[in-house]
Amino acid sequence: MGRGNIAIRLLIVLLTLVFVVSCTSPAPKEEKPTYKIGFMICNSRLDTLQRFEPFVAYLSKKLDVNFEMVAIDTADFTKQVDDLHFTHTNSLLYAIMHRNHGVEILAAEKNGSLGYKAQGMIISSKKSGLKTVKDLKDKTMIFGPMLGPTSYMAQVDILLKEGIDPDEDLAFYSIPRGSFKHEKVIYGVLFNKFDAGAAPLLDFERMVEDGRINEDDFTIIAKSEHMPYCNFGATQKVDDAFAKKFKQVLLDITEDDTVEFEGQTLKVLDRAIVDGYEEISDKDFDSLREMAKRTNMPPYQRY
Repeated sequence: MGRGNIAIRLLIVLLTLVFVVSCTSPAPKEEKPTYKIGFMICNSRLDTLQRFEPFVAYLSKKLDVNFEMVAIDTADFTKQVDDLHFTHTNSLLYAIMHRNHGVEILAAEKNGSLGYKAQGMIISSKKSGLKTVKDLKDKTMIFGPMLGPTSYMAQVDILLKEGIDPDEDLAFYSIPRGSFKHEKVIYGVLFNKFDAGAAPLLDFERMVEDGRINEDDFTIIAKSEHMPYCNFGATQKVDDAFAKKFKQVLLDITEDDTVEFEGQTLKVLDRAIVDGYEEISDKDFDSLREMAKRTNMPPYQRY
């Protein structure tokens, strides 16, 4: 047999082997892209993870990608936002990140009696006898986190409008440390550790509903104007088409939607303690921005 015929036969054998292998070997599985969602720590890191890890699993399934949840302290959020794809924060943090990092709003959460809006209150114990903002002069007060728009900024705005400078006209004020700061504010007033407190309406409503406090034990001295509640935003790392899909999933989710998570079938919204999502625009934050300017808060602080 000539060398030419041997070479031809070897080529045929090789081509046959290549064909067989290509037909029998599965194509390599395409790896799903991974997106990071930063969640502002609400009451505690553990509480935030327990509420939203199933939510993140639901988003991963619906959008056929891998979402990674990152729980971030409020004060550290702006330091990490440039490494994230999506954000879940309060309205003041969104306003800061929109101005300084180009984060775009997607949807606001609905929760409590005001839906997708939030409101701050100044409360006192009925026993204190305090009834008006002007009664707070030379009294003690407890605030929530400084970057909480309805636990600090809104109440400072109320005080300033009534001619009371917290630094000059209150006898003393404090901000609690650790977890569940909003609850500490409300209990601090209830147990007469402070004359008045700065509480979000939603947290007050939840504690009343759960039977942990009695609404009749408190006087609501003042309420702030409404502002958007917690929300999802998209960073500059996300293309518009995928951000739009993400937003639509949020808007479409219902109270009956479930997810399989750690061997359990969970109702996504129930676990997240959320009533749903509402479409809003950046313009909905304009009144909050004006409040931030009046109270010398980020992103408009003058010193």
